[in-house]
Order: sequence, then C-alpha cells, then structure tokens
Amino acid sequence: MQVLNHYQISQKITRLSYEILENNLDENEIILAGINNNGFRFAQLLLESLRKISNKTLVLSRIKLNPAKPLDFPIETDLTPEQMKDKCIIVVDDVANTGRTIFYAFRVYMHSLPKKIELAVLVDRKHKMFPVKVDYVGLSLATTIQENITAELQHNHALAVTLN
Repeated sequence: MQVLNHYQISQKITRLSYEILENNLDENEIILAGINNNGFRFAQLLLESLRKISNKTLVLSRIKLNPAKPLDFPIETDLTPEQMKDKCIIVVDDVANTGRTIFYAFRVYMHSLPKKIELAVLVDRKHKMFPVKVDYVGLSLATTIQENITAELQHNHALAVTLN
C-alpha cells in the first residue's frame, strides 16, 4: 500500500528544507550526513531543495555502517573531525524504526566537536528502543512492529513510500 506518492514526498522535502533553515538561521554552514544508501539519497534530495531557497554553505556527507552488526564493522564518514568542528550537522535517514541504526551512526561524531547535531527523517515509525529524538519529520506513522515501510528514493521521478 502506497503511503506517500512522488508529489507528497516532494512537498515534504520542501517543508523540511524550510524547517531546517528556520531552525538554523544563525548557521553559516550546514552539513547533511546521510546514513547508508537511502539516507544519503534523502540527504541529496534535501540538499537540492535547500539550494533552491538558501545561499548558505551546504555540505553533503555519508555515514557508512552495517545496521545488522554495527559493532562488527567500522562506522565511517567522509569528513574529518576538523571539518565537523563547530558545525551544524543534520543526520539524515529515510525511515526511523527502533532508532538503532541512527543511534550507532552518531558514533562517527564522538571524536569531533560539532556545534550541534540534529536528525531528519522522511518517515518516523514511533517504535523507538534507543534514545533518539527526531528533529525534522516528513511523516509520523503508527504501524505495528511487524509491518515494513519502504522508501523508494532512487528514481528521481518516481519517489514513493510503501507499507507492506
């Protein structure tokens, strides 16, 4: 069952972009750090939208981790601690389920001194088992833990979120 179509996702991205700017008016630079593939793609879409409405310096970054075994493999980012120092970082993911993947993604910032870290997701499922607070939400969705949310963000003209 489709939960969000292309047009609705585009609207949510625009709204989230304005929210991010409004909450970061004093920031000269904003880093969007997408988690793995879909989080990174969502960060790219947010970046494109932000560039249409702002002249701020916007940096796109990727956080790589293995969600199934976050302690068995390195958690990496393409930025150095110096590049993150005193910066506003917005961690971006497509769907927030239990918060586990996002919780472990924050490890990449433990040896840097960012000014602040915020979190943006397209869909927040409200099944948090980890201490994760989402700052920017496209859609909050009450589901059962057995249901699966899939965000299709790879095709520019066919964005969709489905519930299985």
